Parts: sequence; C-alpha cells; structure tokens
Amino acid sequence: MGIVTNKTDKFQACIDACTKCAQACFECFNECLNEADLNARKNCVSILIECAMMCQMSAAMMAMSGVYAAQHCAVCAKICDDCAKECEMFKDDHCTKCAKICRFCAEECRKMASM
Repeated sequence: MGIVTNKTDKFQACIDACTKCAQACFECFNECLNEADLNARKNCVSILIECAMMCQMSAAMMAMSGVYAAQHCAVCAKICDDCAKECEMFKDDHCTKCAKICRFCAEECRKMASM
C-alpha cells in the first residue's frame, strides 16, 4: 500500500484519514469564510486551519516512519476531536461533513498512536 516501499503499510489507514481530514478542513475553512455569521465562527475557522496543518504533518511523520509519529498522532487525535466539536456547533452541510471526517481521523490517529 505504500507508494515506494511497504514500510508504512501499517500506517496507511491513518495516513489516508489524515490526508482526507486536512482536505476537508481546508474546504470547510473556505466555505466558512463565505458564511454570513463568520464572526461567530472565529474559533471554528481558526481550529480548521490548525487541524488541517496537524493532519498534514501527521501524514508526513508516518510516511517517513518518524520517531515521534505516534506521539504526533496522539496530539492530532485531540485536535481533530476539538475541531469536530467546533464544526458541530454549526448545522450547515460543510461543517457537518467536516466534523464527521474529523471524528473518523481522530479514531484512526488513536489507533495509530497505540501501536
């Protein structure tokens, strides 16, 4: 399942979840910027970017079999959970979908961190 080796196969589900979550967060961020209640979404918009960046870094850490990949994924799970909570405060389609993807990513990160 790895791209050039099979060393990261055990992380592939988490790498995929992190990559998808980062994309979802960036997309949700972009949609939130166009919502009429943007001021009410300040915390949500902020954590969306933090979550996306953390997910990207977690995927990279796993891809390189980084020494701190498990610890990084444990923190990533926490941020994904917090991002999901923020998104769940808003009932529009993009936030609802993003929250669901964040929850899934958090679960995959917890699994990876416990390996």
